[in-house]
Amino acid sequence: MAQILRDRVFGNSKRHSQRHNPIQTTMPVYPVEDLPNPFGELGPNLSDSELRETVYEILVGACRSSGAKPLTYIPQSEKTDRSDRTTLTSLPSSLQRSTSSAASRVKKALGLKQTASSRRRLGDGDSLSQGKTRRSGTVWELMRVQMRVSEQTDTRVRRALLRVAAGQLGKRIECMVLPLELLQQFKSSDFPSQQEYEAWQRRNLKVLEAGLLLYPSLPLDKKDTAPQQLQKIIRGALEKPIETGKHNESMQVLRGVVMSLACRSFDGSVSDTCHWADGFPLNLRLYQMLLESCFDPNEETSVIEELDEVLDLIKKTWPVLGINQILHNLCFSWVLFHRYVTTGQVDNDLLSASSNLLEEVEQDANGTKDPSYLKILSSTLSSILGWAEKRLLAYRDIFHSGNIESMQNILSLGLLSAKILIEDISHEYRRKRKGVNVAHDRVDAYIRSSMRSAFAQKVEKVGSSKRLSKSQNNLIPGLSALAQDVSELAFSEKGIFGPVLKRWHPFATGVAVATLHSCYGNELKQFVTGISELTPDTIQVLRAADKLEKDLVQIAVEDSVDSEDGGKSIIREMPPYEAEAVIANLVKAWIRTRVDGLKEWVDRNLQQEVWNPRANKERFAPSAIEVLRITDETLEAFFMLPIPIHPALVPELMTGLDRCLQHYISKAKSGCGTRSTFIPALPALTRCSAGSKFHGVFKKKERSHISQRRKSQVGTTNGDSSFGIPQLCVRINTLQLIRMELGVFEKRIMAHLGNSEFTQGDNIANGTGKMFELSASASVEGIQQLCEATAYKVIFHDLSHVLWDGLYVVDVSSSRIEPFLQELEQYLEIISSTVHDRVRTRVITDVMKASFDGFLLVLLAGGPSRTFTQKDSDIIEEDFKFLTDLFWSNGDGLPADLINKLSTTVKGILPLYRTDTNGLIEQFKRVTLDGSPAKSRMPMPPTSGQWNSNEPNTLLRVLCCRNDETAAKFLKKTYNLPKKL
Repeated sequence: MAQILRDRVFGNSKRHSQRHNPIQTTMPVYPVEDLPNPFGELGPNLSDSELRETVYEILVGACRSSGAKPLTYIPQSEKTDRSDRTTLTSLPSSLQRSTSSAASRVKKALGLKQTASSRRRLGDGDSLSQGKTRRSGTVWELMRVQMRVSEQTDTRVRRALLRVAAGQLGKRIECMVLPLELLQQFKSSDFPSQQEYEAWQRRNLKVLEAGLLLYPSLPLDKKDTAPQQLQKIIRGALEKPIETGKHNESMQVLRGVVMSLACRSFDGSVSDTCHWADGFPLNLRLYQMLLESCFDPNEETSVIEELDEVLDLIKKTWPVLGINQILHNLCFSWVLFHRYVTTGQVDNDLLSASSNLLEEVEQDANGTKDPSYLKILSSTLSSILGWAEKRLLAYRDIFHSGNIESMQNILSLGLLSAKILIEDISHEYRRKRKGVNVAHDRVDAYIRSSMRSAFAQKVEKVGSSKRLSKSQNNLIPGLSALAQDVSELAFSEKGIFGPVLKRWHPFATGVAVATLHSCYGNELKQFVTGISELTPDTIQVLRAADKLEKDLVQIAVEDSVDSEDGGKSIIREMPPYEAEAVIANLVKAWIRTRVDGLKEWVDRNLQQEVWNPRANKERFAPSAIEVLRITDETLEAFFMLPIPIHPALVPELMTGLDRCLQHYISKAKSGCGTRSTFIPALPALTRCSAGSKFHGVFKKKERSHISQRRKSQVGTTNGDSSFGIPQLCVRINTLQLIRMELGVFEKRIMAHLGNSEFTQGDNIANGTGKMFELSASASVEGIQQLCEATAYKVIFHDLSHVLWDGLYVVDVSSSRIEPFLQELEQYLEIISSTVHDRVRTRVITDVMKASFDGFLLVLLAGGPSRTFTQKDSDIIEEDFKFLTDLFWSNGDGLPADLINKLSTTVKGILPLYRTDTNGLIEQFKRVTLDGSPAKSRMPMPPTSGQWNSNEPNTLLRVLCCRNDETAAKFLKKTYNLPKKL
């Protein structure tokens, strides 16, 4: 833009454009933008070029009136030979460019880098003046070039000022209205064309209108008619050029009106000083034009090296423009900042210089209460702050590692502007707040706003599926990706922006991660609220959230490690996501669903289970195989869940599965009966005659009661094939299968826990020390119950017709044990071929124990149909040997030691049948009256069921079934039992 304007003023010389190309830079260039002028806009009447020409005239006039020597005019025809001498002698010493090579003191104070001398730029003055005679490199010549004024215009202005000076000797510039004087001095002949003259006249009239009517230094008096007169003259002159001769009547009227308005004062008296260019904002806009001449026209971001001399010239205009040091500081700070913005923000030195000047402005603001100044100051700082905060409130959109220095400079400038506005200006309008750290609070707001903005962009990036569909499945991958993006965002914040922001905010990075934590937490909360079931994608999101939280907390702690509270204040801003708790609850719900489903399956399928030994070659119940398969799949599915808390949740899963298996075991053995189900309860002893209606040891009522009890307990076994011996064997096999698989499950679980991502030995030991405790115990007890039930069902139910109803009935010798052994052997073959080899011995052992119990029951409680003599003892002993030999099977059956151990009770009782009756009676009396007086009445010994050769009830039962007179008399005398059977 500057190059275009220069070309318009000086012509588009090819050589000039080649030798003054701007230096190329590798720094990032932002889109050129402009800012609203905080000093106020003057409207369309006066353009920038018109303002520039006006202030140049003021500058020349101010330098003329303040110089030691008057300006002298040299005709153009004589310039060729005397140009150097004329220029140097016609300017006061202050206008002559210093030849010193010393660096600019102002640039040094502002922190601006030193550039090449402007003298070299002016060495090609012939190019600037389009081939005119070369002139020496004076500061004045530099100013002319900087302000884009042609030599022709400069000559015309100086010539006019010489005429003014000739007519008003000794009168200072601030004591005259310069446009009025120039209007009177110039004629159309002084311009190349009539059009140019008329344009020049209109410009001066518009300046008078702006300075006296639109933006006067003092408010206009509504009663004063001068403003309306001047307005009328100007309007007429804008339509038709005014005659400006010195004695022209219209000019005299104009002068009178202008001077009456320009020489007003606050007290109503006539002032020597003319106020025509010192009203706001006209004076500041004119002064801004002067300050912009401090920049190199060929390098728009560079301040000229002759800054000190140029500023000395510019300050001479202060009396005319009503400028003082504090206004100068404010204006120059704005000009430097404005130049930085409008040149693409490529030179941080300009920003730094503006900030340095703003520190001077801060001191100025503390020392003044001028409302006009404070108003301009507030407008200027608000504009700077608004521009800065537009970038700082979303600084991640603007800055990065390559331009972080710009961010630091913008922060300094913006925060200083905010500080002045709040601490130094606001107390003029409202009560000053105490205990407020402006920089800290602003930076805190910038961080939080920028993080929210960056987070929103990340959400937008990964949220396309959210816009396309509200389906939960479309949201899940986005949240996982978002967690990763936020983590990267936090680490970049820590590495790039945190060190810069920490200058003003000690916990800058902590605030950033706390904000990100809150933003992601809001998204996660919505997600968790919508979760209805556990899926791998759900766990992926929650694990990603947990990892993100750990990263953010770690960054926050590291950032505040040196703080007084150790970062507790920041951590309090980060309420835990509790992702692990959410995962745990979801897994628990998942476990409950699986366990409840398994239990329902058990209830439904066990009702249909027939326990068929031919269902499979292993002779296991198909329902058990399915239950174990479901259990195994549940375990595998559990450990396939991508969660870090398997050890903590294993007990929950184990408890549920354990109860399901226990429930299956309980159902599997339900209705099968127990040992006591099949053994009849022993009634009280009696001795009946052979013709008695009670039929022996069992009273009729008791036999009826026992019969009903047995029917009620095993009635289902009579008509239900699922409770047959083969089916009971399948049940035993099934419980044994479950018992074995529990060990397999336990080993598999321990293997999974050993490979767990976050294994902790103590947790494994404490949490899983008693796996499947209920089902393991239930399977052992169930196998024991079913083995005994099978054995006693065989002996007391299935073989009752050859044992209870056939053995030793009526005559011992004719009803021996052989039929019982034959049928028992068939059952043993069925059991051996059906029962799993790991429990086969146990079942056969229980059958042997049941057969021994049945043998003793026949001998001791066999009823009135069974009577024994002393001679029958040999047959009884031989039959028992046949029974034990069946289980020994010549060494292929049960171990002999086991048989001997379990037959001890029977072998201890059998000698009683060989003992004579008197010996039995004496032995009975001895054990019955042990420790009692000899003549005491012997009590009826209770029935204990624990048969023993020294147990009174056992001895009494042997006597009751002894078929001789001695036994009958003893029983009749002692217990009043019948003498005869």
